[in-house]
Amino acid sequence: MSDASRGLFVLVAGTVALALTVVVLGAYTRLVDAGLGCPDWPGCYGRLLAPNTAEEVARAMAAYPSSPVDVEKAWTEMAHRYLAAALGVAILAILAWVLWARLPWRLPAALAGLVIAQGAFGAWTVTLKLWPQIVSAHLLGGFATLGLLWLLVLLMRPPPSWCANRGLRGLATAALVVLAAQVALGGWVSSNYAALACPDFPACHGEWLPTMDFAAGFNIAQDVGPNYLGGLLENSARVAIHFTHRLGAVVVLAVVGWLAFRLGNGLWGWALALVLAAQLGLGVANVVLALPLAIAVLHNAGAAVLMLVLVSVNYAAWRGGASAAHGAEESLS
Repeated sequence: MSDASRGLFVLVAGTVALALTVVVLGAYTRLVDAGLGCPDWPGCYGRLLAPNTAEEVARAMAAYPSSPVDVEKAWTEMAHRYLAAALGVAILAILAWVLWARLPWRLPAALAGLVIAQGAFGAWTVTLKLWPQIVSAHLLGGFATLGLLWLLVLLMRPPPSWCANRGLRGLATAALVVLAAQVALGGWVSSNYAALACPDFPACHGEWLPTMDFAAGFNIAQDVGPNYLGGLLENSARVAIHFTHRLGAVVVLAVVGWLAFRLGNGLWGWALALVLAAQLGLGVANVVLALPLAIAVLHNAGAAVLMLVLVSVNYAAWRGGASAAHGAEESLS
């Protein structure tokens, strides 16, 4: 790898770390109800920085009388925005680098488009007052950005040889698809404040089939305009969302667990099995311990790590055994 390629690799790897930080901080921001810590966008109460002093707080409250100032939540929201902006700059820098060096540009260009869309979703999250559809789409966009950045890192390395079994391609793809669906369900749980709709485990309110309103719980035509902070659904609708997320966890356990078994006793098989077990354990702990903040944040981080492992397994399954010449044609090394 040349010095220029090595520099690009370091930039992309660092951007992956930044993207993971943004995803985890975004989860923290949602969990501490700081999504509307600043009622405007891109500033905060009309300022570049969140209000901090008593005088700044007074001016902010005068300008936005319907949005009481919570300094801690405002700074949490702005920290997330600052890091998200830095992520956008880093991705644009990657695109500029590959265009300048005449390297394959399609994936970096897709990432640039995605991060611009993420900026729009971030703005709509505030202006549409945490509308669940936008919040969930913003979460999925963050995971997609992280996954594609990690794929870019993998493409900059020689083609892997540890998983050349073509028979695992379909299973690896299915595992990634069901995880994406479960992440989407998790976003829907979070954006509708349904994490504690079932306070016990494995039953829900002491029943295996509790009263559920799926039509209301998965109504994607919810009105735009109300403030969705705290959620607006009846409990039966939230139970339907929570219960579906639990069923999704069973599907993920079956499909991803089978993939881990098929990978065998190698490093990636064990890594996949351990991350999967940890993620399921964190999900159960969220329920039985009534959603402690640290565990809830770790549950989001665990989903991101599980996705990165599955992206790696998919990459190896689809490109494993490829010749070095073929790999060099398509990689950025």
